[in-house]
This record gives sequence, structure tokens and C-alpha cells, in this order.
Amino acid sequence: MFRYNFKYESIALLRSKWIQILIVILLLLFGFATYNGQQKTFKRQADIIEANAEIADADRDMLKLLDSVEQGFQVSASSWTIPNAPMAVGNYHPRLASMPPSDLSFLATGQSDMFTHFVKPTASGDDLALNFTEMTSPVQLLFGSFDIAFVVIFLLPLLIIAFSYDVLSSERESGSLRLLAAQPISLYKWLFQKLGLRFFWVAVIMTLSLTLVFLLNQVAIGSNFAAFMGFLAITLAYALFWFALAFAVNLWVGSSGKNAVALLGLWVVFVLLIPAVLNQLGGTLYPMPSRGLMINDMRAIKAEATQRQDEILDNYLRDHPEYAVNDTTQKRSFWHRYMASQQLVKKELEPILIRYERQLEKQQLLLNRFTWVSPAIVVQGSLNQMAGNGNKSYKSYREQVIAFAQEWRNHFLPMLYNNQEFRSENYAQLPKFTFQRPTYQSQSSALFVVLCSALIVLGIGALRFRIYSKKEQSLVNQ
Repeated sequence: MFRYNFKYESIALLRSKWIQILIVILLLLFGFATYNGQQKTFKRQADIIEANAEIADADRDMLKLLDSVEQGFQVSASSWTIPNAPMAVGNYHPRLASMPPSDLSFLATGQSDMFTHFVKPTASGDDLALNFTEMTSPVQLLFGSFDIAFVVIFLLPLLIIAFSYDVLSSERESGSLRLLAAQPISLYKWLFQKLGLRFFWVAVIMTLSLTLVFLLNQVAIGSNFAAFMGFLAITLAYALFWFALAFAVNLWVGSSGKNAVALLGLWVVFVLLIPAVLNQLGGTLYPMPSRGLMINDMRAIKAEATQRQDEILDNYLRDHPEYAVNDTTQKRSFWHRYMASQQLVKKELEPILIRYERQLEKQQLLLNRFTWVSPAIVVQGSLNQMAGNGNKSYKSYREQVIAFAQEWRNHFLPMLYNNQEFRSENYAQLPKFTFQRPTYQSQSSALFVVLCSALIVLGIGALRFRIYSKKEQSLVNQ
């Protein structure tokens, strides 16, 4: 019976043009989404390359100027910018701390449209002065980006709904349900086979479409085969969940119109409502401290430190005798007092920053605990992580940049406090930033959650069948 259903259902789908329509739609959607995602990735790479080129040009000019100073020539430059002073190099010739895109960044925009991908830490700047956000259109943030994650999470369920909402109801409304009752198969198994066949065709078309689109856009599948298979597995599991919902609704509801309304309502709940509610709940239960008050506290601490710079410098040199060995001959400039005060400011601001970070962590922990409620959230988080544009990637980038900023600052402090000049041979010893991308994690947990959600929905449909089977005969006789 299954072979018969497979054969004639496939013929019916071909005659109704459903398979042809799905092929065209998925090719267009995945093709445009891949192209759009790659354009964002190329722009990100181009911005980083341009910023590196600017630093390289500035370094060439700096080395020329430094060579002239070392040879005793008079230079036409402001005294505070001459690179033989360590703080001039540390402030006016910083290194680029960049986060290049991964090979799969085009899959999901994630948070890449909210955060910058390169910063330039300076020796005199504090960690709070590092700006990790960028100017973004609020309209763009509202509607999101048309990437593959958007197609999978938002548009694919709508295609599945259109493909499966009336599988049972259309038979009833056309009067062919009586003929089906005469066949040696239960209505439950017949519906399961029909939707299973449609899932099979969707899976085949999706796999071929994604493979073709990736090859046309020169995406290296071979070098990222494990990630590609993980992406394909989580996408098919998400499609299976929506077919399971269609199966349950076909058994539970009734007419085609009611089925469509019910499935669209579930789409709104799982894709839009639950993510919005969880996000709002996190902000309500764990509100962020006022950023305005935090900035005021920072300014007050910095103002107090500025007034006590001489006292702070004495205490700092007392705590760091390696910087005070030549203290009798040292020249105490603005930079000596300022850098010492910055260390104190950073220590006093640490509790404020920790309180701010803890609230963010609590919000994220709440979301992580309840992601299983909506497969859409699970899939979005999985694709963001796979693309390297999720929370963990940007948190790791921020931590690495802050650590590098401290390393850059510490590189110049011994020169400053020991009155050493920066020379041409010191250029090769300047610290360099290399972003260490978090290790790729398996998507097995996300895949397990989505598959469990699909099985639960199928189980609900099976329970409904027990109730439905008692009414099956009466429906046939109508």
C-alpha cells in the first residue's frame, strides 16, 4: 500500500505543479539569500582590509619620521606626535583588533549587524572607551536581514503550511474520503504516509537546491562538510517539525480553511510570539542598570582621580618599584600621572561593570533555559553559532580585545616610567592581535531538541487518532 501511495501521490504532485513550484521557489529564495549573505560578508572583509591598509600606510610614515629623528634631522611635526615617545606610538599608531568573518558567516547575520568587527585600542584609552557597537538603521534591525537563516526559520514553514494544510480536508471536501475508507489502511496511516512523502520531496528539493546554490556561489562545501551536514540536518529537522504540526492539525481541526488558520496561528506563536515574550520577560525579570547612571558614576570617578593624580602617581610608583628605580632623575609628565590614575579608575569601575555584565548573563541564561519552547529559537541560535555571528562569538571577541588592550597598554608602561625612547628596532616587538575563533560545537543538542519537539507533536496527533477513529465511520457516512 505504501508503494502505491508513493507512486500515485508523486504523480499527483507533479501534475498539480507543486514539486515544480517548490523547486523554483526554493532555488530563488536560497539563491538570493546566499548572494545577499555573501555580499555582507564581502563588505565586512573589505572593511577590515581597508582598515589594515590604513594602519600599514600610517606605520610607513611613522618609521620614516622615526628614522629622521634618530638621525638628528629636524622634523615638521607636533612634539606630542613624534614617535620616539612611547605614548605617541601607543596612542597614534594602534594595532587593528579585528574579527574576520568565518567561512559560513553568510548563513546567518546574527549579531553582525549590531556590532563592529574591528577596533583600535590605544595606550591611553580605557576599556570603556572601546566601542563595539556600530550605527545601524533601526528599520534594518526591525525587519532583519534576508539571509538563509531568515528563509529557513520564517519562510520555509509557510511553504510547508501551503503544501500540507489540506491533505485530509481536501479529500473529505471532494467526497473521495468514502473511497479511501474502502482501502485496507487506516486513515491515520494514510495521512502519515501522504505527509511523509511530501516531507521526502521537500527534503530532496532542499538538499539539491542548497548544494546547487552553494556551488554556484563558490561556497567551499568540502572544507566545511561537517558544518554543512549539520546545517542540513537542523534544517530538515525543523521542516519535519512543521510537517508534524500539519499532521496533528489535519487530524484535530477539520476544514481546509480552519486548518490554514490554525497552522498560520501556530506559525505566529512559535516564530514571532514566543521569542518576543521570552525577550521581554528577560528584560523585565533582570533589568539592565541605567546606562546613564553608570556613565555618571564613571565620570565622577575619573574626575576625582584627575584631582588626585600626583598622589596616585606616588602610590603607583610605590606599588611598582620596577618603574621607580630611576625616580630621582625621572621627568614626571602628564602621561605619568594620567596612566597611573587610569589604573586606579579601572579598579574602581570594575564593580559597576561586573554588575552590568551579570544582568546580561542572567538574561541570556533565562533565554537558554526556555529555548526548547520554540524550535524557531533553537534553530536561530544554532545557525548563528554555526555562522560565527552568535552571542558566544561576539562575547569572546570582546574579551579578547579587552585583553589585547591591556597587553598593548602594558607594552608601553615600562618605556614611559623608565624614560626610554621608542626606537625603530622596537617596532617589530609591538603586540599584534589575532582573533581566536571559539571552537565549533556540534549541533547535536539543538538537533535533539527539534526532533523531540516533532516527535511530541506526532505523539499528540497519535493520541488524537484514538478519539478521531471513533468518529471516522460517521464522517465517511456523511
